[in-house]
Amino acid sequence: MTIGSVRPVLRIFDNQLAKKFYIDWLAFDLDWEYRPEDGGPSIMEISRGNATLQLSEHYGDGSPATKLFIEIDDVDALSRELRERPNAYMNSGVEATDWGARILAVLDPFGNRVVFSQAITSDLSQCERVKTA
Repeated sequence: MTIGSVRPVLRIFDNQLAKKFYIDWLAFDLDWEYRPEDGGPSIMEISRGNATLQLSEHYGDGSPATKLFIEIDDVDALSRELRERPNAYMNSGVEATDWGARILAVLDPFGNRVVFSQAITSDLSQCERVKTA
C-alpha cells in the first residue's frame, strides 16, 4: 500500500487577500482556481516545491486558526527571501526549538499558522517512544 501526499485545506475569507499573502509574499504558485459565476465562494490550489495547499472560502472547509508544518531544508534562506519582499504585517524570524528543529512561523490574514521547519537533529531521545502492535 502506498499513501499519497497530503493537501491540507485552509479556510480563507478573502480570495484576493489570500493571493497577496501566499502568492505575492510567500511565492507559492497558483495551480488552479475555481470561482463560481454566481459569485459564490472560491477555492484555489497553490504549491511551492513539494508543498501543496488548498485555500477555500467555503464554510466548513478547514477551520480558521489551523497550524501546519512544511518541511524545508534551509529556513535561513527562506527568511532572507521574505525580508526582501517586506510585508507590513509580518516580521518573522527563525527560532530554534527544544525538539530539534529551526522554524519560521508566519500567521496568515485568516489566523492560520504556517510553520516552515528545518530539522537540525535526528536525535529524538527526549521524545517518548510509543510501541505499536
